[in-house]
Amino acid sequence: QVQLVESGGGLVQAGGSLRLTCAASGNIFSINFMGWYRQAPGKERELVAGFTSGGSTNYADSVEGRFTISRDNAKNTVYLQMNSLKPEDTAVYYCNLHIVSQYGGNRSPQYAYWGQGTQVTVSS
Repeated sequence: QVQLVESGGGLVQAGGSLRLTCAASGNIFSINFMGWYRQAPGKERELVAGFTSGGSTNYADSVEGRFTISRDNAKNTVYLQMNSLKPEDTAVYYCNLHIVSQYGGNRSPQYAYWGQGTQVTVSS
């Protein structure tokens, strides 16, 4: 069993900053992807930033240069530092981790786990 716990959302004025945290716990053998998505009202969920297992990162064009994804592998934790926030960044933010678990001598297939979501609201 794996659990993801998010924290760090809130209300901030335009131009402000927030830092989101997503900590994974439980039966974790390996994490092959760590990323952040967001979903605004009436819109589809979109990838904001992500790490691949090789360590490279990618960002949505709309957040490039303002948001930074980072991670602490020892703590199975991924962060999203959000600077220069804009009202259009308002959304529920979800972390997404692709995790392999181990049961005895067997490893599970990779499974995509989602955090519970945290609301980020940017006022103008």
